[in-house]
Amino acid sequence: MQEFWFYIELGLQHVLDINAYDHILFLAALALPFTFKSWKNVLLLATVFTFTHCLALVFSAYEILVIEATWIEFLIPVTIVSTALFNLVDSNDKQEDSTIWFHLLATGFFGLIHGFGFSNYFKMMIMGAEDKLAPLLGFAGGIEISQVIIVLLVLVLAYVVQTILKVKQSIFILVGSILIILITLPLLYETFPF
Repeated sequence: MQEFWFYIELGLQHVLDINAYDHILFLAALALPFTFKSWKNVLLLATVFTFTHCLALVFSAYEILVIEATWIEFLIPVTIVSTALFNLVDSNDKQEDSTIWFHLLATGFFGLIHGFGFSNYFKMMIMGAEDKLAPLLGFAGGIEISQVIIVLLVLVLAYVVQTILKVKQSIFILVGSILIILITLPLLYETFPF
């Protein structure tokens, strides 16, 4: 049981590590268009991200699919910028549910990319272990908890800015998405594979 908690903590640290802020940026970009009224959609998106992230770890841990790290390191900031750009294009749409299917598909695909980004480190962590399933489940639990924390923080920020400070939702999404893009551009430059 102690080992299981170790992997939960590892999942928490993986997402909440400020030095590896790519997960935080992606989740912030993902949650920006939503409010507490649509908390179920946001929770669904975070769960899809966790599932596909861990699916990529399974593929990698069991050597079903291995992808070159150089491409994954570049694709991670691409997913962040893509999500923020989609927010900019879609920020005038008042129906949060109208694009949920796009969000689900994109989140699933992006979760795979982020999972492969962590797979080499995770494989080193479980090297020599006979049971790979328990570490994967513990790690998935830690990821899900940390993602819920980040999403809740973004939703609280959205509530404060939009309800208390009376900033329009479209302006909040616009400014937040632009900030995320600006923070991510150096990552794109640093990881450009050519």
